Amino acid sequence: MKTVIISAPNPAQGAKLARAVDAMTGFRVVARASDLMGTFAEVEDRLPDAVLIAEALARLPEFEVMRALFSAHDVRWLVITAAQFPQTPAFWRQMAGRRRTDLMAICGTAPVGDLKSRLLSLTRAGSQPHVIPARRSDDPTSDAITPLAQEPSATDTHAPEKNERVILIGASTGGVDALITVLSDFDRNCPPTLIVQHTGTGFGASLADLLDRQSAATVRLAGSPAPLRRGEVTIGAGLGEHLCISPDPPLRLCLQPGPPVSGHRPSVDMLFHSAVRLGTRISAALLTGMGRDGAEGLKALRDAGALTVAQNEASSVVYGMPRAAVELGAAQITLPLDRIGKALLSGHMRAQPQNARP
Repeated sequence: MKTVIISAPNPAQGAKLARAVDAMTGFRVVARASDLMGTFAEVEDRLPDAVLIAEALARLPEFEVMRALFSAHDVRWLVITAAQFPQTPAFWRQMAGRRRTDLMAICGTAPVGDLKSRLLSLTRAGSQPHVIPARRSDDPTSDAITPLAQEPSATDTHAPEKNERVILIGASTGGVDALITVLSDFDRNCPPTLIVQHTGTGFGASLADLLDRQSAATVRLAGSPAPLRRGEVTIGAGLGEHLCISPDPPLRLCLQPGPPVSGHRPSVDMLFHSAVRLGTRISAALLTGMGRDGAEGLKALRDAGALTVAQNEASSVVYGMPRAAVELGAAQITLPLDRIGKALLSGHMRAQPQNARP
């Protein structure tokens, strides 16, 4: 018997889907939820074979994080799309990404027979979750690193050296899988790295934990002001403030209050603009995502002499943010996803300042 959870904010839609699934031979509805936090709790508790989720919920940025968190448990997702959005099937095919077998979409007006056929196809598909095993406690790469809130001592081997490179990354839709790929190249002594990933509130800590399990570097959610340190990746996601680099030495991350910038808080543009003064010390990348956040900031960084990279269209789930950067002339180089991590770490092909002073 295949177990199913229904996730729909509309009670009538949820009841209709539950009746349809319960009438199918071999399937049983074990829980219903009306929002993503409720869905997360039910999936974590029951680990169903599949979740039927309304498009209104699946389009929220938190869904991408939640989906990634449950990929190791082989939970499958069937998105019930609205009939008035004729292009959504293509969108969800793109969203499937590397985990193509864990997500499908079907129009909510499709016959019950088509719904059953899609569920059968989804739950019988081969499992290929995109997950790297968590670091073991006895693994030498998991040695503890001083928490972000602790000041580095004079002999701190993880304090960045003068003029050492700093890495900045911005991402949105499709960014969770993209960040997993990029950070898989990072080691426990990588340059200080700051990331802004667009997502809603409530899943920032879970995203940081997920990325921490996928990388030899230490990944943490941004919190109180703290020094930048080698081997540490700080992610701004689901925050009510902007993630920035403090203008005062030594180099420190800080959270800055203020309205959304480029439609987001935290904003990639805010992070990038805060680092312009560091010029050639910066290596920055703009990954898959909708909108234009990060394009203006990346252009300012390139003008200051930073290495600037945009993800190419072929490897992007949504070629919105990278396209905006390319069209603006902000990206020095455009690379497929699997080459971006190495490029950021090497710092090769660094641009010369376009507005260099004499």
